[in-house]
Amino acid sequence: MSAYAEHSSSTGSVEKIDSEKAALAVGALPLADFDDPNINKEEALTGILEDDSPYPEVRSAVSNTDDMSIPVSTLRSWFMGFFWVIIIPGLNQFFYFRYPSVNITGMVAQLLSYPMGRLWAAVVPNISIFGVRLNPGPFTIKEHVLVTIMATVGWQTAYATDIIAVQRVFYGQTFNFSYQWMLVMSTQLIGFSLGGVMRRFLVLPPSMIWPTNLVTCALFNTLHAQSYAGIGNRGGISRERFFVYVFCGGCAWYFVPGYLFQALSYFSWVCWIAPDNVVVNQLFGYGSGLGMSLITFDWAQITYVVNPLATPWWSEANVLAGFVFFFWILTPILYYTNTWYSKFLPILSRTSYDNTGAPYNVTAILGTDGTFNTTAYEAYSPLFLSTTFAVTYGLSFAAITATVTHAILFFRKQIWAQSRRSIDEQPDIHARLMARYRQVPEWWYLIIFVSMFVFGVIVIEVWPTQFPVWGFVLALLIAFFYIIPIGMIQAITNQQVGLNVITELVVGYAIPGRPLAMMLFKACRTWGYITMAQALQFAQDFKLGHYMKIPPRTMFFAQISAAAIAGTVQLGVQSWMFTHIVDMCSRKQPDGFICPNTQVFGTASIIWGVIGPQRQFSPGQMYGGLLWFFLIGTLCPFCAWLISLKWPNSIIRYINFPVIFTGTSYIPPATAVNYVPWAIVGFIFQYVIRRRHFSWWTKYNYVLAAGLDTGLAVSIILIFFCLQYPLNGTIGATNVATWWGNTVFTKTADWQGMSYYTINGTFGPSTWV
Repeated sequence: MSAYAEHSSSTGSVEKIDSEKAALAVGALPLADFDDPNINKEEALTGILEDDSPYPEVRSAVSNTDDMSIPVSTLRSWFMGFFWVIIIPGLNQFFYFRYPSVNITGMVAQLLSYPMGRLWAAVVPNISIFGVRLNPGPFTIKEHVLVTIMATVGWQTAYATDIIAVQRVFYGQTFNFSYQWMLVMSTQLIGFSLGGVMRRFLVLPPSMIWPTNLVTCALFNTLHAQSYAGIGNRGGISRERFFVYVFCGGCAWYFVPGYLFQALSYFSWVCWIAPDNVVVNQLFGYGSGLGMSLITFDWAQITYVVNPLATPWWSEANVLAGFVFFFWILTPILYYTNTWYSKFLPILSRTSYDNTGAPYNVTAILGTDGTFNTTAYEAYSPLFLSTTFAVTYGLSFAAITATVTHAILFFRKQIWAQSRRSIDEQPDIHARLMARYRQVPEWWYLIIFVSMFVFGVIVIEVWPTQFPVWGFVLALLIAFFYIIPIGMIQAITNQQVGLNVITELVVGYAIPGRPLAMMLFKACRTWGYITMAQALQFAQDFKLGHYMKIPPRTMFFAQISAAAIAGTVQLGVQSWMFTHIVDMCSRKQPDGFICPNTQVFGTASIIWGVIGPQRQFSPGQMYGGLLWFFLIGTLCPFCAWLISLKWPNSIIRYINFPVIFTGTSYIPPATAVNYVPWAIVGFIFQYVIRRRHFSWWTKYNYVLAAGLDTGLAVSIILIFFCLQYPLNGTIGATNVATWWGNTVFTKTADWQGMSYYTINGTFGPSTWV
């Protein structure tokens, strides 16, 4: 046989093998047991042929290899992890009660722990103590991930600490440290146990991509100069140098809109032209308006809700569609037709009002024992909400029912398949690599759950909480019921459906007139909503460890120890503050410790726990019509599902009603400035650049997101500690703070929150019950 013939035969065999492999790969699609909007068959085929993730987003940020010999659970990583678990929660708890405040995020720890680990590797002697090496060598990427995960677990203030603060400030209750510690541990770690049990649904499937984690992974790989196939072969500067440029530029730039020229942040330029025209300001303003000015130059505003460079464009488009319809079309119709007496109030506000247009005085409806006084309520005023605030409540109602309907119609096959699938059966390279490590038995999570459940029962029964144990169980059932559908939606879309409104409704009807019980149930913000939120936070961290190949048992001990230590530190700092800071939580506190979040939470406890939803949302009450949103939320996904059966490849596969309803849930306190520019940036990078310059997007997109976020975080800290915190914020008070660029947006009807009607006396119904 000639050489040419041999070559032709060999080439034909290779092509045949490749064709067979491609056919098998195509046959393996879809990798999700539902119609996944994030999947593109051509892009997925590329990943499968390379034995990589079918999602290009994941391939660009996460390596498809693993070296099990890389040190991770070292003395250095645990010491650094516990260092950040003490420092960051302690500082954040201290500044949580101050206004203005600052948050030191887990991303700051991720950035600062890198030089800290490199310094340790360079200067600490390589000796062993009791068989443990002080310096195991170069600071590894897996050590870095473990430290960051521990810092991420603890950087946010434990929600239960707000309950303890409200008890002190509003109700004069100071229970001992045992109550406080068990309350915090119970609310934090029950969520951890649920997140662990649900990892087969929310972590192992490749379709659960958790987009925010991709930014974090890209930063890890950039700092440690990891190279892998998913980056692509595009030329240009390295990702490391690109990150440095973006980080330095983002850090320096934020000094302009964040301090020197704040009008670039609130760029409501139309309102500057007509500062006294109420309608113009209501439509184009960013303070209390609907934000039709479209533009901001402040990355803090753009990324306030979630990073637009990490969220799929189809998800952002759903949020934008919901915002335009409900806040640019429906809200003006309701407002200018004076529905709910709305013309007497600002069109957008986070405040609740009385019938004189003043902020609602909750103390005016309380008796001497702190309970609801019907006579005082009838003599004072019903409670009024701004139009956007009321619409947000309606959307929350719709999101709750839409989530359940959507999960049943679209996710039922995926949930059923995952319930029967083990880790080594996952159709994903990352799951197969992680299957080589010893897994965490589910009974470990069960022990945590039972222990923390006992803590919760002790808290309820030993101290006078007025909260029945059945309410505790109901709160946990709500969280357990919603965690899988809400977690799947968040993992796919980067949007989380909140349970706070539905839990407020449930507790308001089930346990009326008990504000402390309301707070503990809203522990559906604590034992319901916060349990679910904590579970999803832990699930997201599990996925980060999954991507970065951190041994599961190491993750388990890191997360549980970090949560316990962080909660204890926060309680200690809070107790010290209330003991040693004079006039703590008073509006006249000279150092700014006025506790703004505590005031809001305490007011909500009275409105929902004392007045109750039956006087707000029941049929026949002022906002009773919003209950129709429950039905709307139920029907919309059903309609989308029926259409998808007829036209499965149409645009309907990208329409997600839970995201449409919940995407704008941050309004208030968020405003249009946090949504419209966010969607514009998302369209540019996640649609235009991704489609037209895919190789650039693959190499740089997530590095750009990480650089902008870390630069912003560091800049905020520098501005706060260098220019705002010293001298009680008087630095620049007579020059920088007073020039046109820092005052023009404040001299508008938008910033002053003016209403369409001028109130003379009172407005609203003549009687209310």
